Order: sequence, then structure tokens, then C-alpha cells
Amino acid sequence: MKTTVKIDFISDIVCPWCIIGYKRLEKAMQMVEDTVTFELHWHPFELNPAMPQDGENLREHLAKKYGTTLEGSIAARQRLTDMGAELGFTFNYYDEMRMYNTFKAHQLLHWAKKYDKQTDLHLKLFAAYFSEQQAVDDTEVLLAATTQIGLDSHKARAVLDSAQYAKDVKSIEAAWMSRGVQAVPAVIFNEQYLISGAQPTAVFKAQIEELAMATT
Repeated sequence: MKTTVKIDFISDIVCPWCIIGYKRLEKAMQMVEDTVTFELHWHPFELNPAMPQDGENLREHLAKKYGTTLEGSIAARQRLTDMGAELGFTFNYYDEMRMYNTFKAHQLLHWAKKYDKQTDLHLKLFAAYFSEQQAVDDTEVLLAATTQIGLDSHKARAVLDSAQYAKDVKSIEAAWMSRGVQAVPAVIFNEQYLISGAQPTAVFKAQIEELAMATT
């Protein structure tokens, strides 16, 4: 009989370390899938909740927020591109890349949970931003992503027009922040064990195996 492990994955779709972390976690999950089943739940985190419509040049944004130099940015982008390639994910950085507000995206991601499509939509939006150079604060981009994973774009538009999940998203974000989550990715196993950051696959695998052994 397989052991079930619950995983809460807190992330933002414009966070490169979140997709790196997920792909590493995914590898760990695949390595133990013969003995463990998983309940994966995604949760919202906004890196820049005050970001205006149309965003801000990414390099300028990182320079203001973290003091990142041009040389540091070039090196970081190459490092992420190399790590992504090892994990089967394409980072396609470019000079005019922008940081975007992700509140609308998180409302759709919350809605997608009803259809068990959260993971599909997360991966689609990570790819839209990092691989396909799309503006993920643009309603039409978001609706196209929902269509591509088999969701009804008319219902998705209604979700955004009504903002019916806006309060839910903000409430979930506040709840995780009250529990100490101040950066992403944050990965919680069985509602008890937190792993912060895009840790190596071996770290995630060890945590899963420890929990599996404890319940057998």
C-alpha cells in the first residue's frame, strides 16, 4: 500500500526559482512514485503586489529592489538558463524583459483548482513568461493559457471580470505570510515540514522518504 504525502507549494509565476524548485521537486516525486502518492496543492504569493499595469523593465526592477548590477544580472540569467536546461525548462531571457503584476494570474490559478488544473496552468504560465516572452498581466495572454490547457476561456474571463476570487487569493497569501512564509518557493510537507528555496532534488527526496518511512 502506498503512502500519501501532502505537499503545499507556495510560489509566483514570475519567480525563476519557483519553476526550478518545482522541477526539482517533480524529479524527486518521480523517483519515489512506486511507493508514494502525492497530494499537491499550489498557493499564491505575489513578489510585487504593487506592480503597475504593463510592469517594469526586469533589470531596472532588480537593480532598484536588490541592487543587482548589469554584470550580476547577466551571470544570474546564464546560471538560471543552464539550470533550467538540465531540468527540461527553457529560460529565454531578453534585454527588454519586464516584471509583471501577477494578481490576475493568481485569481485564475485559484479558479483552476476546481478543475484539477492548477499544475497545468502554473506550468503554462511559467512557460508563457520565461520561455515565450509573454506579458502575464495581460488578460488575453491569461485567457489563451486557460484555453491551451482545456479550460473554458469564457468562464475564465468571467472570473477576471467579476474578481470573484480576489479576496480568496489575498486571504490565502496573508495566511501563509502569518505562518512565516516571506519568500518563495516555500514547500511544506504534510503541513509540518518547511523546505525554503529551490533546494536540490536530493533534499526533497530525503524529506519525502523520511515521511514515508514514518507512516509505514
